[in-house]
Amino acid sequence: MHLPSGLLSSGGITIAFATSLLLLADGQPAHDVDLTDNALCIVAPATPYEPASGQPMFAPRPVPADARCPVCGMYPVRYPRWAAQVIFKDGAAHFFDSPVDLFDFLRKVERYDRRYTRADVAVSYVRDLAGGQWIEAGQAFFVHGSEVAGPMRNADLPAFASRNAADAFARRHRGIVLTASDMTAPLLASLSRNGRHRH
Repeated sequence: MHLPSGLLSSGGITIAFATSLLLLADGQPAHDVDLTDNALCIVAPATPYEPASGQPMFAPRPVPADARCPVCGMYPVRYPRWAAQVIFKDGAAHFFDSPVDLFDFLRKVERYDRRYTRADVAVSYVRDLAGGQWIEAGQAFFVHGSEVAGPMRNADLPAFASRNAADAFARRHRGIVLTASDMTAPLLASLSRNGRHRH
């Protein structure tokens, strides 16, 4: 469809109007589509469990190179020290670029993947920032409010296998030590970078 340049430059005509014209040209009634609602977001399905891998179904897995975080869309394999994962009872897994996105996902699983609910989660893991090993998220210690930036280049929740390691990190880089049970909705909202990433 070609719109005259004068029409596009006039103050009352917007891109939303041009889009609605395209929809009408396709025979779709405009009232069926809310052009201001960006609630649709395609999330890649969870990575299925592969018995041939020889790994126990609920053991932590290497992060696949093509896995994308269902919360922010980033590639967790690029941030190995910050990565996290959720394994569902059917063995499928989602991978995250940081603990913040893991906890955001756990708080509202159905928002990010309608195939699952919180009750379907078998186990979740975070990466020890110092040693790199996987730790069950419920057993880890997290530092909130440190000056060390996470994958999104702002505040995150670096994870540690021991309270001593977390305390030492907090002394060096500021912050307070928390556990998974401290991850309240207001705390996560203050850390989330995904306010505009709607699902």
